[in-house]
Amino acid sequence: MTVTEPVAIAIVGVGKIARDQHLPSIASNARFRLAATASRHGGVDGVENFETIDTLLSARSDVQAVALCQPPQVRFEAAAKAIRAGRHVLLEKPPGATIAEVETLVAMARSQGVSLFATWHSRFATGVEPTREWLKGKTVRRVAVTWKEDVRRWHPGQAWIWEPGGLGVFDPGINALSIVTAILPPVHVTRATLEFPEGRDAPIAAQLTFAGESGFSATADFDWRQTGPQTWDIEVETDEGRLVLSKGGAEMLVDGKAVLADSDQEYAGIYRRFAELIEAGESDIDLSPLVHVADAFMLGRRSVVEPFED
Repeated sequence: MTVTEPVAIAIVGVGKIARDQHLPSIASNARFRLAATASRHGGVDGVENFETIDTLLSARSDVQAVALCQPPQVRFEAAAKAIRAGRHVLLEKPPGATIAEVETLVAMARSQGVSLFATWHSRFATGVEPTREWLKGKTVRRVAVTWKEDVRRWHPGQAWIWEPGGLGVFDPGINALSIVTAILPPVHVTRATLEFPEGRDAPIAAQLTFAGESGFSATADFDWRQTGPQTWDIEVETDEGRLVLSKGGAEMLVDGKAVLADSDQEYAGIYRRFAELIEAGESDIDLSPLVHVADAFMLGRRSVVEPFED
């Protein structure tokens, strides 16, 4: 279908990520209009706020799409309600607490004729597509992912990240995995070590090893205890040089020389893509990053480390 008027969209879950990323991206995209919010923790000035998605869907038939920004553990129920009500759905990452529930949403969206978008914001970083192009035709020999950040900075006081389904350090680590699955040949997890803080149900650190048909080695080191500067690097050694995708994909270096650097455009890219999907009547669901996380939990050797306190 062709959209001639801005799509009326509502944000469900007005927290830090919604305010920092979703609201500015919607405001800067002429193909969307923020029409409402649903949140128990305050809304947005100038638009109607509802306490629940149920009341939003019931009261506002003009809202054509929803962006679901709640924790993954409760996202399935909200997405299912929106799809049944005939609304297009954007899922923050990770798209759900389990793979099976997202597959259920895919079938529901297809049956209802609405668009479903499982977003991986790091794939829209400036350097990701140029990296994928640069790697074409080259033999990858080794990949090393280092993704370390400070949980207190990005999730202050948020208990859900330590609960089952909250993913722990894989909440940021899945961003790296979303890039890896976009730029490299297929790999699978062969070994994992998961470090759980005492009394928590999700890991604070993880080390993964991967293998694939093409034979190169790959490792990933995720840690949520890093203070000071944050580290978001993917290093790829090939037969024709060494590439480093740095700062979460915003910078690209080849053999130590910067060839690309830009500001954060990730969420703007998400909303451009969502508009395209709605106009085309299509969905975009790639679960490969979440599959790696699930496999890490399946294969992971677990250890208990010192308690973590916010």
